[in-house]
Amino acid sequence: MAKGGFPGGRMTGGMNMNMIKQAQKMQQELLRQQQEIEEREFTASAGGGMVTATVNGRKELLKLTVDPDAVIDAETPEDAEMVSDAVMAAVNEALTKASQEMGAAMGKLTGGLNLGF
Repeated sequence: MAKGGFPGGRMTGGMNMNMIKQAQKMQQELLRQQQEIEEREFTASAGGGMVTATVNGRKELLKLTVDPDAVIDAETPEDAEMVSDAVMAAVNEALTKASQEMGAAMGKLTGGLNLGF
């Protein structure tokens, strides 16, 4: 047997060059998809459209719109709390959309393997 314990001194049964090239191609595609999704915008509304939030795929809040009527009519602490709850709901829903899109795209590329994306 040749050096390294492999017949002919070559690596057999392990990762061959074709597999390495395929893995590199997959990695490049993963990075491309991730960057593409990071640039996309995801929008959600809450409180019957009282609040609208827009985030990007990096999960950064880009825009938050509150209907002026919701603020003008907020005369009691309960009203202000309702507006706050709507803001949180809209932001969280937009973030969920971004996460789901990233997960779906990565799942397609990895064949469903959970790689922590």
